[in-house]
Amino acid sequence: MENWITDIMEQFGYVGVFVLIMVENVFPPIPSEVILTFGGFMTTASSLTKIGVIAAATAGSVAGAIILYYIGRLLDVERLEKIVDRWGRVLRLTREDIHKADAWFDKYGPWTVFFCRLVPLIRSLISLPAGMSNMNIWLFLLLTTLGSLIWNTVLVSLGAAVGDNWEIIVHYMDIYSNIAYAIIAVLGIAAIIWYINFRRKRA
Repeated sequence: MENWITDIMEQFGYVGVFVLIMVENVFPPIPSEVILTFGGFMTTASSLTKIGVIAAATAGSVAGAIILYYIGRLLDVERLEKIVDRWGRVLRLTREDIHKADAWFDKYGPWTVFFCRLVPLIRSLISLPAGMSNMNIWLFLLLTTLGSLIWNTVLVSLGAAVGDNWEIIVHYMDIYSNIAYAIIAVLGIAAIIWYINFRRKRA
């Protein structure tokens, strides 16, 4: 996959960066670390500039995030209520659970959107619950842009700093990603255990 990504960027420049990052946001398994660090390297070996690559990557991030945001809008609370009404017993969910989750995101959503843009994988997926909770679109765009700008600037700058050794950064980002995934998994398991215990106490 890395060869395919780098070939597109070498051939299409800023447009390639924009398209790849947009697709990466919609389809997270495509590694933004490769796109951004190689983009940083290209600023030392081609006519591309750091500001240009960062701008193209940030625009692509926002475009991809908007797509997922509006997909989330299609799965709003009312639609989830219908799903719960039909499958709630199987899923062990109630309308109250949906409303609590929605209220939590209404309260903490803005900070969640911003900080999740700095975490691999969920940096893209966070756009779905933002849309589902009908988060204000302009606030969503602002926080998504700021978080993406920080992420893109760091990785492009690192890629430019190490030049043709950009793959070293990808290696360390893989370690960072694995640590982040492990933390997410632990938190997810803890949340499931808490939820099961909570349901038992209510039963």
